[in-house]
Amino acid sequence: MIEDECKQDDAVGVPLVYLVDNDEDFREEMVLGLSKFGLNVHGFENAAALYRAYAARPSSIVILDIGLEGEDGLSVAAHLRASQSVGIVMATARSSIDDRVNGLRQGADAYLVKPIDVRELAATVAAVNSRVSGGGVPLPGPTPKWALVEGGWVLADGMGHRLRLTMAEQRLLRRLFVERGATVERHALVEALGEDIYEFNYARLDTTVSRLRRRAKKANMELPLHAIRGKGFAFAD
Repeated sequence: MIEDECKQDDAVGVPLVYLVDNDEDFREEMVLGLSKFGLNVHGFENAAALYRAYAARPSSIVILDIGLEGEDGLSVAAHLRASQSVGIVMATARSSIDDRVNGLRQGADAYLVKPIDVRELAATVAAVNSRVSGGGVPLPGPTPKWALVEGGWVLADGMGHRLRLTMAEQRLLRRLFVERGATVERHALVEALGEDIYEFNYARLDTTVSRLRRRAKKANMELPLHAIRGKGFAFAD
């Protein structure tokens, strides 16, 4: 079990992060993973343990599961938001729109649905910390990159932005991610779409890419999807 009273000194300039989740495996995995990104992170299994640590040393960011034993994560978020200036990230298996809206209304700055890639969580913490601190304290460690999350149906840019994909977009990006950084020929992308390369209207491929770019731009995502003249496309981040 990863639960402590944060007796170690904080690293200078590094935001303190508390993660609260009663799933021990998930808690340990995320604490270890976030620590590798240079974060000073500590895990707790319930609200009571969090409150004890927070009273002794307030953190910059709190990551909360909703389904905690005893006081749930929504109540904790509301309590922290009412009296504290702290970044709050929900990390939970509850995925409905009502759950998301409720979480944000209770004070969460970001809402992530499990399973969660640690790179996405680290990027979200970085984005929330930047907003809370006014951009004054950058997070150390490598910058998380683009990822397909939630079973491949959501594109995350490593900066806290997310885009839910259509079936065609998901198939297209999955194929591009296989050869990330390299050019994938047009016929290979058509095959990935499940179409016949001889009967397919290749203008539809260009339309799919253009629509994906427009939707990504509306979501404040700078999509590194490049057309290679006479060959195909490359996803090079």
